[in-house]
Amino acid sequence: MYRAVDKHGRTIDFYLSSTRNINAAKRFLSQALRKLKDWEIPSTINTDKAASYHVAIKELKEEGTCSHEVKYRQVKYLNNIIEADHGKLKRLIKPTLGFKSMKTAYATLKGFELMRMFKKGQLRAWCYGQGLMGEVCLVERQFGIYAI
Repeated sequence: MYRAVDKHGRTIDFYLSSTRNINAAKRFLSQALRKLKDWEIPSTINTDKAASYHVAIKELKEEGTCSHEVKYRQVKYLNNIIEADHGKLKRLIKPTLGFKSMKTAYATLKGFELMRMFKKGQLRAWCYGQGLMGEVCLVERQFGIYAI
């Protein structure tokens, strides 16, 4: 699983792949960069020590998908924001005892990521208040059900 978070820990994107190779890294990075607005483009990309990232970023720069000014760093301690966020996801996944197929894994992880984004406050458009009343307002608005 590939995950992208910004320097504040907000989730940018995630990608699930059965392999961890150059093609998967390139697909993930290009997908994540395309979703960003011009003013959100990172000046630095931090990753773990996987060799596939270096080649993928180099190819994306040659294609023009990634800016040539973007710095790429593989420093272990700078990757802590991603690892800390990923650890919370691993604690949710462990009780599921694994996944039977990539389709169910993707659907489950997408739900987990969406709930994590809610908890981080990233989906402000859906916030209608705190606690149970906020959830009730969300359901009422989403399904057109209005309480009397």
